[in-house]
Amino acid sequence: MSWRRPGWAVTVIVLLATSGLGLVAAGLATTPPRPPRPGAAAPAPTRSAPSVPPLHRAEPVDVRIPAIDVRARIVPVGADADGHLEVPPLDRPTLAGWYRHGASPGETGNAVIVGHVDSAAGPAVFFDLGRLRPGDTVRITRADASVATFAVDGVGSYPKDRFPTDLVYGPSDATGLRLITCGGRFDRDTGNYVDNVVVFATRVP
Repeated sequence: MSWRRPGWAVTVIVLLATSGLGLVAAGLATTPPRPPRPGAAAPAPTRSAPSVPPLHRAEPVDVRIPAIDVRARIVPVGADADGHLEVPPLDRPTLAGWYRHGASPGETGNAVIVGHVDSAAGPAVFFDLGRLRPGDTVRITRADASVATFAVDGVGSYPKDRFPTDLVYGPSDATGLRLITCGGRFDRDTGNYVDNVVVFATRVP
C-alpha cells in the first residue's frame, strides 16, 4: 500500500519479506477482495461541519462495523525511520492500526485507521471494506470507554499513484474517519494490489 502524507512521502511496498495491506505469498493465492458496491465510487462530500461536539483525545481500542461483520482490536501505528507507514503485523491480520500521529477518532480532524485486506491465510480484517455504502455505521471504542460513532459518507477506489492525500490527511473542521486497505487487481509481478480502497465517514450522535 502506498500513499502520501502532507509534507512527506509515505510508501509501503508489499513484499514477501515485509508487512503490507494486502499480500498473496508465492503459490498461496487468496480470494480477491470484494469491490466497492455499485455507485460507491469516488467519495461523497463529508459534512461541512461536525454534527456533534468533538471529543478530547483518547486512543482507539476497538472498531465495529456491523454492515460487514467486523469487530477488531486496534493497535497504534506510526512511521518508521524511512517514512514507511507501519501496519499491524501480517501474522495478525485481524488487527486494525490507528495512525497515532493524526487525530484520534472523535477529535476534530480526520482519524486514519488501516487494515490488511488479506494474508496468505485468507481474508483479513478489512476484506469487505469496499462493500460499505453511505449511511453504514462504524463504531470506535476509545481507551476512556467512550464510543465514537461515524456514518459512512462514501467509498473510493484509487490507483496507488493517485492516492487522495488531501481528502485523507488534509485539515478538516469536522470529526472525520478514514478507513484504508488495498483493493483492485492483484499484480503478481510486484506482489501488490494496484489500488487503495478508502472509506470516508463523519461522526454522528
